Amino acid sequence: MRRKLARRAVVAAVLSLALTGPVPARAAAGTDGGTGAAEAAEAAEAAEAAGAEVVARNPPLLDFGPCPDAEMLPDPVRCAALRVPLDYARPDGPHISLTVSRVPATGRGGAARQGALVHNPGGPGASGMAFPLYGTLPSWQRVAAAYDLIGYAPRGVGRSAPLSCREPAARAGAPTQVPADPSPAYKGQRAAAARAYALGCARRAGAALPYYTTLNNVRDLYVLRAALGEPKLNFLGASYGTYLGAVYATLYPGHLRRMVFDSAVDPDPRRVWYRNNLDQGPGFERRWYDFRAWTARHHAAYGLGATPEAVLGAYERVRAALARTPAGGVVGTGELHAAFLQTAYYDDVWPDRARALAAYLRGDPGPLTEQAAPDPARAAAVENATAVYTAVLCNDAPWPADWETWDRDNTEVARRAPFETWANAFLNLPCASWPVRERQRPVDVAAGRPGLPRTLIVAAERDGATPYPGALELQRRLAPSAALVTEEGAGQHGVAGGHNDCVDRHVERYLLTGGTPRWRASCAPHPEPAPVSLDERAAGTRGNAPRALLPPVV
Repeated sequence: MRRKLARRAVVAAVLSLALTGPVPARAAAGTDGGTGAAEAAEAAEAAEAAGAEVVARNPPLLDFGPCPDAEMLPDPVRCAALRVPLDYARPDGPHISLTVSRVPATGRGGAARQGALVHNPGGPGASGMAFPLYGTLPSWQRVAAAYDLIGYAPRGVGRSAPLSCREPAARAGAPTQVPADPSPAYKGQRAAAARAYALGCARRAGAALPYYTTLNNVRDLYVLRAALGEPKLNFLGASYGTYLGAVYATLYPGHLRRMVFDSAVDPDPRRVWYRNNLDQGPGFERRWYDFRAWTARHHAAYGLGATPEAVLGAYERVRAALARTPAGGVVGTGELHAAFLQTAYYDDVWPDRARALAAYLRGDPGPLTEQAAPDPARAAAVENATAVYTAVLCNDAPWPADWETWDRDNTEVARRAPFETWANAFLNLPCASWPVRERQRPVDVAAGRPGLPRTLIVAAERDGATPYPGALELQRRLAPSAALVTEEGAGQHGVAGGHNDCVDRHVERYLLTGGTPRWRASCAPHPEPAPVSLDERAAGTRGNAPRALLPPVV
């Protein structure tokens, strides 16, 4: 009881102080709210910020030991659980446990330890638990010598208070058939499915649903930093992880040492998250073109056509055939699209995807079935990632509630970017009928924030998932503390850590010395993948090599 009273006293004390950052307001979905509602929202946010301070000042212990078998992490990785409040406004209320992984700094070559480096791979919905294994890669060994490598599963992900919105077995079974140009009837079906999914989230999560937010993810990160014994955070965020890092830098600039933003989300509050998702349509279309142009340059290997347009024709022939007869009985047009969406993220899958198309058109559906068929063993993980992605994005910001707005905006984008626009819209459509009355208003990232330390942004010029203008906007908002390194003419999503030696040198230099380019620097694109001919079967499953669970789109 005495401990609870002490903590409440600290809450009251913190609430009496001026806040260290801007207070993000809540708004009822589809409304601007009145003055009274705004004041109540500010008070609620202040209470949550105060609760995070309470927990961070007396952080929970991290007891690292052997990782549970479920994590599938080998030695020398060790795991722990971090207890955080479900609702930071009630630091003594219900708690959840977040899983954390660590490999201590190796000290290789006599390197001095510089602290802990925490990684978030994005999503939202992706787990960073495997990050400590990066230290075994040549491009990470000098960083691993100086830093403890820290991974974690954010709230809702993996074993961290896992969230799901339906039973994995209830997902539409393969094969799925998705029209290239959705009819009004099909759109109506998807709208109904989106409403059902949103209600499933509410039913399965219950009262916890509103607490899966970027702001709570930031507070969890703040507490994790304290629990690691670090006065200031060292952080590497990729994709959505850059937005998480940007909000942290805005709210806790005095508790930040070094931060790398890899493949930056546009943090403009006016674009979070509805406009950001519309921006992805043209971004993915560019990358879809890049894959087809690469395949055309290797017409001698694949025979799919000597122009991007001819390769598109080959893809459409495969698509039409799968609409009639699914490959292997499990790969329809939906599975085909999902497999080829990966070409917009990762160009290292290009050879195998092109080979699968070519083999199919020559009468062998085996490679396509192997690469595109859903893996039942991953169904639960896919549903978990989708649920967390949906909850965080829907809770984070107001979304249009009327279908007419979605239909108008996405129809307009799809006219020039048909590849992914509608699939992305249907993925996000649960936010139109999200059963949480009050949404967050996005933080005005780094608006007038003094005292930000030097940070580093790395981005690919043709990234589809996080289009390059987002990196420019993030740098503008963090100016003058942020430097930007651009991989020119490339579009790999996630550019740090082994793809481009020039980018990796900038990241390593920054993490080890704090040094950055004065403002901007450029790197030549990494080498394109070499083609794999139909006769080179040894690389047949390379496109399915293990990677972090790919977030749905961000």
